[in-house]
Amino acid sequence: MFKIAKTNAAAPSISGSLNDNNRNHEMLAQFSFSEAWSGDFSSGMIHLGEWSSMIHGLSAAECGLLSLIRCYDAKDRSHVLGLFEQAATHCSSFCFSTTIITPNGFRQPLFCMGESTGLEEKYSGSMAGVFIFPRFKLQDASQIISRQ
Repeated sequence: MFKIAKTNAAAPSISGSLNDNNRNHEMLAQFSFSEAWSGDFSSGMIHLGEWSSMIHGLSAAECGLLSLIRCYDAKDRSHVLGLFEQAATHCSSFCFSTTIITPNGFRQPLFCMGESTGLEEKYSGSMAGVFIFPRFKLQDASQIISRQ
């Protein structure tokens, strides 16, 4: 899944979605964990959290786009790169899903949602988003069951 849309404002919250009495955040934490990330167009750097850096196989929390996506499934890399390039030229909301393939062969599913803003001047603007990691790893492609 690779989606991008031009945007002027974030989608409105659904009534009750941010209510602390709502157990949705507990259910989300049971099945996944998430971490915010940000990107700065003036430097070209992406800033990750500790867990995202580790899962992406990076030794530092700051990296370039190509370093970030090198662990993604090879068939998805060009799509993700194109999505980020589009978001860097127009204020956009975007999302994608892929699989991180670790050196030991494990496959970690990944969902990403984000938006780009502040592109009024050349080499300005930023991106912000969240990575969502389901709480399971796949040892090989035979564990993936897909339905059409």
